[in-house]
Amino acid sequence: VQLQASGGGLVQAGGSLRLSCAASGSGFTIEAMNWYRQAPGKQRESVATSSGGDIRNYVADSLQGRFTISTDYAKKMMYLQMNDLKPEDTAVYFCNVRWRYYGRTFVRESWGQGTQVTVSS
Repeated sequence: VQLQASGGGLVQAGGSLRLSCAASGSGFTIEAMNWYRQAPGKQRESVATSSGGDIRNYVADSLQGRFTISTDYAKKMMYLQMNDLKPEDTAVYFCNVRWRYYGRTFVRESWGQGTQVTVSS
């Protein structure tokens, strides 16, 4: 399974961006879709999670109210709507999918290449 992320860019503080991530491949089903980010000099952190079983969505506590994750499991797409962006949101954003082949129980993981989000003050 390959992931392709897009939608990053440069935006002024207070602005918005919408990230997209498309999963491609065949013969698999998605268990969960996630967004992570990594700022310079910092560890990668979880931003938002969508659990496929009952499509429950979670956003990191510190980002609630500004970030929203949405998914389309049929189209194997995920999105991250980011509003009221702040300079501290500057990071490379990664999409992540946990998936398994049809009829198999072993869950695998794929990562997108990352998309840069830069928020200027």
